[in-house]
Amino acid sequence: MTNHEFYMDLALNNARAMKGQTDPNPLVGSVIVNDNRIVGVGTHLKAGEPHAEIHALRMAGDKARGGTIYVTLEPCSHHGRTGPCAVAIVEAGIKKVVIAALDPNPLVSGNGVKILKDAGIEVITGIREQESMEMNEVFNKFIVQKKPFFTMKAGSTLDGKIATRTYDSKWITSEEARKDVHQLRSEHMGILVGVNTVIEDDPELTSRIPNGRSPVRIILDSSLRTPEDSKVVTDKLAETWIFTSSDADPEKQKQLESMGIKIFRSESAGRINPEEVAVTLGENLISSVLIEGGGTVNASFLHAGLVDKAVIYFAPKLVGGKMAPSFLGGNGIELMKDAIELTRTDIIQIGRDYKFTGYPVYHD
Repeated sequence: MTNHEFYMDLALNNARAMKGQTDPNPLVGSVIVNDNRIVGVGTHLKAGEPHAEIHALRMAGDKARGGTIYVTLEPCSHHGRTGPCAVAIVEAGIKKVVIAALDPNPLVSGNGVKILKDAGIEVITGIREQESMEMNEVFNKFIVQKKPFFTMKAGSTLDGKIATRTYDSKWITSEEARKDVHQLRSEHMGILVGVNTVIEDDPELTSRIPNGRSPVRIILDSSLRTPEDSKVVTDKLAETWIFTSSDADPEKQKQLESMGIKIFRSESAGRINPEEVAVTLGENLISSVLIEGGGTVNASFLHAGLVDKAVIYFAPKLVGGKMAPSFLGGNGIELMKDAIELTRTDIIQIGRDYKFTGYPVYHD
């Protein structure tokens, strides 16, 4: 391991610790080194607050002059809610900048590096680039496509069932796995389910971990069947947004809106288009969504090519039965050659269960 990699790893670890806090901004960490000593450390904490480089520069003070700054993402070059970090680095007298990854936004990528080089600063890029890109998979999609990064989550038996034929589902997975799910919820800006889940389970859809945030609860409800006494309507523990069709009952909409629920009407009658949902959520600055729907909702987003990541908790149990629901419904794929493959797969044990992670590859 080189010195560059050592210090960049420190910056990456600090940035990862902020997962779930910076949305829709990226995770960014920074370390300043002078005379082989760390003189400044910074992490971006929250959108609208100073960036990682600024925190590190403030800590270093005069010791930043002549030093090297390590940053996990290209310093910004534009004026937003905060000033451009590239300019602040120049003004601090830094002599070398080591960057993991360039800004993924093609409209601004390389501009920060240009400012630094034009000022005579040595710039090195690509140190731990892959790690930085993976850490910011949500931001990298959102900043380019203006749509959320969708993670499809399911808790399933080994034979793919999410309930028995009588729809009993408590509990498939262990307490340890369910705690991990709450952490996953806290890391996302939104959690999405279909109205049947609300009607049958009356869930809170919150993150019940210390200091965790609860995501916006997003309900797909084409006919506005969401009960007015359901927890997602009455508990006020998090915002609730409902997507409905163009022909849904306007009186029911008024009633739900009077109770603080945000309603989005689709342009389609009798159905909700997943692509339209994705675009609308992006317009409302929701950069990440955890899909916790049943088989129908999961299939609709997967077959629309919108699922970016799958996280499936498999319990070592077998249920069987044609009538027992599975985590992936719909009409399914006709030919095996057209099956959606998952790449970059990983599996770890949590309690007695197994957490599987993979990334879908879609056919043209």
